[in-house]
Amino acid sequence: MSGVARSTTESMQAASALTGSALERVATVAEVIRQGGDRAQELRRLDQETADTLIDHGFFRFTLPTELGGENASICETIAVLEAIAAIDGSVGWNVMIGSEINAMAAGGMPTDLAREVYLDNPRVIMCGGGGPGTMPSRAEKQADGGYRIWGESTFISGCHNAEWCFMAAPIFEDGKPVDPHSMPRMWFLHKSEYSIVDTWDVAGLRGSGSHTVRAEGALVPPKWVPVELVKLPALYPNPVYRVPVPLRLSYNKAAVALGVARGALDAFVDLANNKTPMLSPSKLKDRPIAQYRMGECEAKLRAARAFVFDAMHAIEVELEGGAERPSPETTKIARLACTYAANACMEVVDTIHNTAGTSASYMKNPLERKLRDAHGCASHRWVSHPLYQDLGSIFLGQEPSPEFAGLG
Repeated sequence: MSGVARSTTESMQAASALTGSALERVATVAEVIRQGGDRAQELRRLDQETADTLIDHGFFRFTLPTELGGENASICETIAVLEAIAAIDGSVGWNVMIGSEINAMAAGGMPTDLAREVYLDNPRVIMCGGGGPGTMPSRAEKQADGGYRIWGESTFISGCHNAEWCFMAAPIFEDGKPVDPHSMPRMWFLHKSEYSIVDTWDVAGLRGSGSHTVRAEGALVPPKWVPVELVKLPALYPNPVYRVPVPLRLSYNKAAVALGVARGALDAFVDLANNKTPMLSPSKLKDRPIAQYRMGECEAKLRAARAFVFDAMHAIEVELEGGAERPSPETTKIARLACTYAANACMEVVDTIHNTAGTSASYMKNPLERKLRDAHGCASHRWVSHPLYQDLGSIFLGQEPSPEFAGLG
């Protein structure tokens, strides 16, 4: 029986039967992740069978509060789990990152009666959303019963094929004009029956992430679901993760996948170097000085990037656990720098080790080929991409940080 057909009772029983921490459980499904990652390259999304297995092992719920059937993962625990999955396959890691991230972000401030229905009545729930604007201008119009209808498109909606709900941004319109043209548009909670998926994700890096476009053409948000927003404060749970501003939260999760992809690349290179004898060479790749040099260099860079991320995010946790309403500008600045550095350093690590591997790494069947594409996909994401160095550098030079870098969101 497929995971989609299982009853809620069976799903709850499966959730209660989980053993070990989420990080420990990654090893038990490593082959599922590996094979699912291969299929995702062909499908350009995560297949449902792989998604069901990941659901069965709690990977879309581990970030939720225990009251909603999750494991109340901390920031650093979340990073470690996503890193471990992405080390096996970047696209699978990205799907888990997005689904677990949005599940938790929405849960933080969702009215408790609705949260029980969303998460406990359907413990297999996955959410998607965010993204960028599409070619159809978005708008939301209030209905007579207090609900809203939504028109618009959102691009880069990773994991949309496996999701039950999607958050879509749209400003409220009345009489053909935006009610508040200067405010950020609301994120509306749409059930999958109300939107369509447009096949737009034909890319190289993170090819299996299923980051297609979602389109709403008069999608209904009934009055019951109008109070649900992607992020609503104050949070209803004490875990510091719910007080991390959105930009930083989106940053550390992306950095986690980048760290995993780079770790997977180094692991793949070790296997290759121990088995490959380069053309016209009397010895294996592992015995060549250039391979040894670059392995040491890349190992150091990856470990430095990882240590920077964990150190910076631990400082955020300590500050919030101490009672701070939100991270300070100083800890936010350092944490954003750590995440940006990690994503870009990981890309450099994979570039270097791919080059060192020689022509073998160019074959599609070589895991380093996919790692190369995925590392660039991670590093190009808006929340960790290299242009952020300019914003952060200006702060170090004495300029006032914008709200994004001041811990305000």
